[in-house]
Amino acid sequence: MTDLPVISVTELVTALKEVVETALPQCIVEGELSNCRRSPAGHWYLTIKDDNAEIGAVIWRSTAARLKFQPKDGLKVLATGALQVYVTRGSCQFGITRLMPQGVGELELAFRQLRDRLAQEGLFDEERKRPLPAIPQRIALITSPSSAAVRDMIQVITRRWPAARIVIVPVRVQGAGAAEEIAAALRQVHRIPDVDVVITGRGGGSLEDLWCFNEEIVARAVADCQLPVISAVGHEIDVSISDLVADRRALTPSEAGEIVVPAKSEVLEGLHSSASRIRTALLQQLERSRLRLNALESRSVLQRPGYLIEQRRQDCDLLAERLRRSVVSQVDTGRHRLAAAAASLQALSPLNVLARGYSLTRREDGTPVCSAQSITVGDVIHTQFHDATITSVVRDV
Repeated sequence: MTDLPVISVTELVTALKEVVETALPQCIVEGELSNCRRSPAGHWYLTIKDDNAEIGAVIWRSTAARLKFQPKDGLKVLATGALQVYVTRGSCQFGITRLMPQGVGELELAFRQLRDRLAQEGLFDEERKRPLPAIPQRIALITSPSSAAVRDMIQVITRRWPAARIVIVPVRVQGAGAAEEIAAALRQVHRIPDVDVVITGRGGGSLEDLWCFNEEIVARAVADCQLPVISAVGHEIDVSISDLVADRRALTPSEAGEIVVPAKSEVLEGLHSSASRIRTALLQQLERSRLRLNALESRSVLQRPGYLIEQRRQDCDLLAERLRRSVVSQVDTGRHRLAAAAASLQALSPLNVLARGYSLTRREDGTPVCSAQSITVGDVIHTQFHDATITSVVRDV
């Protein structure tokens, strides 16, 4: 025992690191991912396992930045890399330099993941998509200025609407940096004067060629663009993320040119049709007015306008006669009521009683004298007979 060397833990783990990383060359490991998590620094930590074993793995930030898809628990993969020993903890992990999904291509998996994530955010909802202008003032084409697609779009647009104003915003549509250029153009295109609709896209190609239109940065730039966007990427069978986010998808760049402007012949035909309908409606209205005028002219009141005055005069005479009769009737009724009231008053009048030999005596204040005891010597009294009144001074009671 005393002949064995004494070494530190660091020396032991460092020796292990040299042996492991030297003896085991780079290889491809087949397995299933689990415990996938991304650190704030951008590294991915995960576990690769099969039915009998598992090993921790790491994807450093520089490698993770090149991944088209995101590692996900349960995903079967082919991981290229080598064993690494983490000296600080004395643990062994698999350093991944390339990660390929099994059963589906890397780009296809990345497309599906981004599509599902953006769909959950509502970026594909029809409610958020804006209508295109009927006749745009100016059209911006965000594409490669030297491509066949831009020539097709210009040819179709100018053929359908010769007065169309077009501005080309040159960007790369393939390769590294293309997505960033397209996204930057979409964010700035509204600053171009009079532009009110945007077409972005390119002609056909492989999935790798079209990939910049499947990048998240382009999808969000399309969604955030302040102008309506038409996406025209590839051929009819090609569907990109920008197609799903855009306000309108065109199957091809040529179809985008057909969508963005109306055909001049169709507009003229529509104008002629509208003019014809207006002319027909005006003629029909004129004919109806003529018939109404003829009907009015044939009325007797217009043939003999004095007849109407005569009728109104006769009506006035009838009303005057009815008024006179009503007034006479009211006067007679009032006279009869007055006579009846006078007779009733006459029957109740105290003068009739006085005419039979009675008299009525009052004091000077008009109050009646009802008893001799209510008067005194010297009082002045008035005695009323039925035909006259005498005034007396009381000398004796």
